[in-house]
Amino acid sequence: MARGAGTSGPPPSASLRADKWLVFARFVKTRAIAAEIIESGHLRVNGAKVKKPGYGLSVGDVLTLAYADRVRLIRILDLAERRGPATEAQQLYQDLDASPPLE
Repeated sequence: MARGAGTSGPPPSASLRADKWLVFARFVKTRAIAAEIIESGHLRVNGAKVKKPGYGLSVGDVLTLAYADRVRLIRILDLAERRGPATEAQQLYQDLDASPPLE
């Protein structure tokens, strides 16, 4: 299919910006907070440090997220199109390590 003939890139479910996913999954309240966490080096995707809020996350990626005196290990199960209720957000990920707060 020719460019501009109804296609605007990859399917929307292929990947989602890291800052948006963190908001949609309710780890943070705003994209600005998510961007700050990411830019300060507190996010790893599949073991690699990510510093760009626009980094594309995909289903199956494993995130290591250090914030609010915790380190969370999360596997992405689904991508969302919006920030929904908490019950919906919990379906987006699997918590691989329910670690207690750091002291």
